[in-house]
Amino acid sequence: MKIAFSPCPNDTFIFHAWVHGLIPGAPKLDVTYADIDITNSLAAGSNGPDVVKISYAALPWVLSEYALLPCGGALGRGCGPLVLTSNEAAADKGPAVLAGRRVAVPSERSTAYLLFRLWAAQQVPGGVGEIVVMPFQEIMPAVRDGAIDAGLVIHEARFTYPEYGLRLLADLGSWWESDTHLPIPLGAIIARRSMDLEAIATWIRASLQYAWAHPKASQDYVLQHAQELSTEVANAHINLYVNEFSENLGEKGYEAITALLSRAMQEGIVPKFDLAALKR
Repeated sequence: MKIAFSPCPNDTFIFHAWVHGLIPGAPKLDVTYADIDITNSLAAGSNGPDVVKISYAALPWVLSEYALLPCGGALGRGCGPLVLTSNEAAADKGPAVLAGRRVAVPSERSTAYLLFRLWAAQQVPGGVGEIVVMPFQEIMPAVRDGAIDAGLVIHEARFTYPEYGLRLLADLGSWWESDTHLPIPLGAIIARRSMDLEAIATWIRASLQYAWAHPKASQDYVLQHAQELSTEVANAHINLYVNEFSENLGEKGYEAITALLSRAMQEGIVPKFDLAALKR
């Protein structure tokens, strides 16, 4: 079975047991490790993987071929994207300073960018200036060096941005939670509709439960793919992004996803689609 997910600690932690043949009855996996911008593109292609991790923001483009699985993804609280700047005075003045400025984002179809656009529509009079797409690991150095005015960052950058001398301008997760009282949907696990979706969800849950029961077992695998992160940062990443929604979206998870994509449709950010397709 072909699968694609990111090398980030939350994904490698969840899928470690399945990748290493520790789940009885689960098929062998042929794994592609790629950043979310690439996996979004893979899912949108004509020959995408059987199972793939994508941004929730990319779901409307792929729901005809893929179904959203109720487990394995990333939703949560206190784990949203951050808008960073190197300008201390700008950080103190708030979002309005982004009007007409250059902002780097990790992907135009990422949940982070979708949230940024929803937030900026409320918070930045007249809108931002130029949007620059670049790999997420390049964003903080570019902000630090003054190549861009602000950057939208995700994942472990929550823990490491002070090392670059950067200042927090906005926490989009906190904004979303205060605005909706819902968790923030980040990454989804999808599978081809032609496959046994119930079985795949069962294998993913078994892999997650193995990881929780044997947290040390996946450590070497996680760090191997963690792009030079320390053990402490990798563990903090896992603790933040792997939670009860990773095991089961539940009604609150589906409510959050529906709220996000409904707003995105209203703003014309994603194509219109039948929200009922999220559950079938």
